[in-house]
Amino acid sequence: MPRIDFARMRCPVARAMAILGERWTILLLREAFAGTTRFDVFERNLGIAPNILSARLGALVRHGLMERVPDGGRHAYRLTERGRDAFPLYLAIRDWGARHLSGPEGPPTIMVDRATGAPVLAPEPRRADGTPIAPEDVRILPGPGANDAIRRRFGAELAHG
Repeated sequence: MPRIDFARMRCPVARAMAILGERWTILLLREAFAGTTRFDVFERNLGIAPNILSARLGALVRHGLMERVPDGGRHAYRLTERGRDAFPLYLAIRDWGARHLSGPEGPPTIMVDRATGAPVLAPEPRRADGTPIAPEDVRILPGPGANDAIRRRFGAELAHG
C-alpha cells in the first residue's frame, strides 16, 4: 500500500505533521531552542549519525524552520520566524512528556524564564474570557479553505474566524 503524502492533504494538522512528524525533527528543534547552532554540536548532543543529521537539517531549511548561514569558516543553523513559531508546540510536547513519561524522580530538566526564574510551561487552551477550554467544549466548522468533503463532514455553514 503506498504511503499517504500528508503534505498534499487539506488538513493543517496533516500538513504540519508532514514536516514535524519525522522523529528527529522535534529533537532538532529542542536543540535549536536551547541555543545549538553548529552541526557538530547537534551531532554530539543527539547522538545522531551525520548523514541523518544532514538530511534532517536540510529538510528543516527547505521547509523554512531553519536557515543555514555562514559563521566563520563554517555554517550555523538558525531558527527562522517559522521555526520560532514552533516553540509553543515544543513546550506542549515537553510538558506532556514530563507529566506522563518521567520516572518517579521527575523530569531530567526543567525550563525556567531567564528573567524571573519561573517555570516555563505550555499555555493551557483558554476561551477569550480566560476560562479553560477542553476538547469536548469545541466545535469544528468548515473554514474558508474547506472543500466539499470538509463541508459535508463538519457542516455546510462557513466559519470565518
